[in-house]
Amino acid sequence: VQLQASGGGLVQPGGSLRLSCVASGRISAINLMGWYRQAPGKQRELVASITRGGTTNYADSVKDQFTVSRDNAKKSVYLQMNSLKLEDTAVYYCNAVILPRGPGYHWEDYWGQGTQVTVSS
Repeated sequence: VQLQASGGGLVQPGGSLRLSCVASGRISAINLMGWYRQAPGKQRELVASITRGGTTNYADSVKDQFTVSRDNAKKSVYLQMNSLKLEDTAVYYCNAVILPRGPGYHWEDYWGQGTQVTVSS
């Protein structure tokens, strides 16, 4: 099972980016999906998460600025980031709670490789 994130880059303050993350491999089911970020010298923090049914949760710092969504059929989660600020600069990681397919497996936490988002003028 793997998570592959994409969509990061360099953007000016006030700009937008859309991150995508797709899960692949022998997957029986996916529960919670979400995004975390880690800025230099800081701990990794939750940005947003979304349940299989579509219930969302956001960090206070990104409410009304970021939107998380998912496509269950595509095993994907997205993060639309608008009005980006300098302090949004970080490596963004996708995360998912996944039940791999096959006997003996159980629900586990999986992480993507991280995608760099840099907000700079």
